[in-house]
Amino acid sequence: MEPSDIPSATEPHLLGGNIELSGFRALDGGSMIVLKKIIGNYARKFSDNHQSEKLLLQLTRESEQYALTGSVHVKGQAITAAHADKNIFFVVDSVLKKLEDQLRR
Repeated sequence: MEPSDIPSATEPHLLGGNIELSGFRALDGGSMIVLKKIIGNYARKFSDNHQSEKLLLQLTRESEQYALTGSVHVKGQAITAAHADKNIFFVVDSVLKKLEDQLRR
């Protein structure tokens, strides 16, 4: 395998066609299984309840904190939210809850 064949940590990872994750490749497999389940459940809610078109999540890590920026696209409009914390699960859930709250308005 050539070095150019290995996906970079910043290369987007697609889940199911309407979910795009960026910066998640550095996480361990066990964490990713749980995160994909959490993200998938929220994405299904967004799609079923608000006819969302796309969910984008971009993760960065600065010292000991994870920072996540998320956006959901509904009817051509992007709604965004962000959060940072040491716990990756809390960060993901917090951003997705913020997006859900904004969609309800």
